[in-house]
Amino acid sequence: MSLTSFGPANLIKRSAETHPLTWRLRDDGEPVWLDEYQAKDGYAAARKAFADMAQDDIVQTVKDAGLKGRGGAGFPTGVKWGLMPKDESMNIRYLLCNADEMEPNTWKDRMLMEQLPHLLIEGMLISARALKTYRGYIFLRGEYTTAAVHLRRAVEEAKAAGLLGKNILGSGFDFELFVHTGAGRYICGEETALINSLEGRRANPRSKPPFPAAVGVWGKPTCVNNVETLCNVPAIIGNGVDWYKSLAREGSEDHGTKLMGFSGKVKNPGLWELPFGVTARELFEDYAGGMRDGFKLKCWQPGGAGTGFLLPEHLDAQMYAGGIAKVGTRMGTGLAMAVDDSVNMVSLLRNMEQFFARESCGFCTPCRDGLPWSVKLLMAIEHGEGQPGDIETLLGLVGFLGPGKTFCAHAPGAVEPLGSAIKYFRPEFEAGIAQAKPGVPPLARPIVIGA
Repeated sequence: MSLTSFGPANLIKRSAETHPLTWRLRDDGEPVWLDEYQAKDGYAAARKAFADMAQDDIVQTVKDAGLKGRGGAGFPTGVKWGLMPKDESMNIRYLLCNADEMEPNTWKDRMLMEQLPHLLIEGMLISARALKTYRGYIFLRGEYTTAAVHLRRAVEEAKAAGLLGKNILGSGFDFELFVHTGAGRYICGEETALINSLEGRRANPRSKPPFPAAVGVWGKPTCVNNVETLCNVPAIIGNGVDWYKSLAREGSEDHGTKLMGFSGKVKNPGLWELPFGVTARELFEDYAGGMRDGFKLKCWQPGGAGTGFLLPEHLDAQMYAGGIAKVGTRMGTGLAMAVDDSVNMVSLLRNMEQFFARESCGFCTPCRDGLPWSVKLLMAIEHGEGQPGDIETLLGLVGFLGPGKTFCAHAPGAVEPLGSAIKYFRPEFEAGIAQAKPGVPPLARPIVIGA
């Protein structure tokens, strides 16, 4: 699988002006270590931030650039930074990097950490300077063992060069950075569950408010940002707001570039850095090469398993949050999955909902009981044993587990693909409904949760 940002037939080459995230990548896929990174202008933005910019100016620059979170939620990064307290007496505060990349079909952060570890460290260093945080943690998905090795080596290199630790760049500013590997739970992608796990607690989301900016790790002000989000910071500081805004395509309300990709039975599955506003069709046809011979595109997801399914007719949508919202779902992580015409949607959804049910923290009733219930119904339909009313029950669960109905966003993301699959492929679900047995009410069949 390709982890490059080359365009069709490798005709579009990476450059610092157009590919701020990936232009430093080596063609052989090996990591870019400190000497090479600095030879490619690495840490120049950090030196600028420390020497020429006040801390509040860094926050304002990121805010003016319109950088949004790249983990899936898309919250404005500068706004989140602005929530951190201004009180200088609160000198203990933390910066967390959310590197718990467990969204199915998503591997963008892995590429950045494995091949450009110093880009993430520089992004965190600048961010720490802006937020006045003295300690940072990279909360890393436990299965990313190669990324852990590369990040730890890069941290040691940065320490030896005086770019981490005490009195960084002679500024009097101290920042320690640690790599913390998680135990492997999808729910840790939710920032307060991540905080609980980092503290050694069960990975349950916390009630908000208070928000992490006020009460986070060990009760102290904390800012949590995604890997790709933090990797955007050096280019914004180094090149300015106007340049960053100019990168996106006309019509996009989001700024900059985004790591996007396509998986599934496409000819060239991979990952590319592209401007916001590129159409999904361009991503699918020009970069991913369309479907392999003998397969036809049935539907696709724009950004991970927690986003709704779209049809081939939706490929002309622009890849930015508002563009995907216009066709009925969310952009999510921006790494799309193509579903071919050989796939049965009931089986696919049963597989997805099993994953989401297993990864639920079990804290709130709709998620804890509703997701296993959906799995039971889907398994029955998959085996042709569904009963009249099962599809309506599934649609009811989509509503009961929707936004605002659960403690966190896990369940709403889990049922979004289910609702869209029934919307577009209802006949496949109806085909699994058996005739009701005489004398048995359609909804009387017992559902044993968790059995």
